[in-house]
Amino acid sequence: MLELAILGFLADQPLHGYHLKRRIAQLTGHIRPIADGTLYPAVKRLERAGLLTRRAEPGTRAAPRQMLVLTDQGRAELNRRLREPDELEISDENRWFVLLAFLRHLDEPAARDHVLRRRLAFLRTPSSFFYDGDRPVRAEELTDPYRRGLLTIARATSRAELAWLGEMLGEPVEPA
Repeated sequence: MLELAILGFLADQPLHGYHLKRRIAQLTGHIRPIADGTLYPAVKRLERAGLLTRRAEPGTRAAPRQMLVLTDQGRAELNRRLREPDELEISDENRWFVLLAFLRHLDEPAARDHVLRRRLAFLRTPSSFFYDGDRPVRAEELTDPYRRGLLTIARATSRAELAWLGEMLGEPVEPA
């Protein structure tokens, strides 16, 4: 998820590490704040792999700033990751949001639609946070108001996403 966010934000524009960290935190920070000890090793791995490079630019007050720049190889890797997301990037809401934030960088409409259809198939699979054996428990069956609230909120979120997916794919999508 972190590497995808780094590649995605650098596809938008070259960034100084500080600004990259802020953008990632704004996208994912309410869930997973990012520490320097997490970000900069990932940046170095991507740099060693030839996916990004550093470019010195004049600083506003003092020393030159190191800007992180996506390479052509990095852009190709971003496209590969967007075209072929793993199952967690489709099923995990936080990872899905990171993927979705950069899906516009995938040039082929059919490839974008394929990713959206994978998410749609996932959302159409019956699931719950709570089960009675193997059977998903519906919100209406719960006596605990907090668990019922959790399922009610999740259902409303899924319905909104299903409607959006239908709009994006140009076809009606029945709510779950």
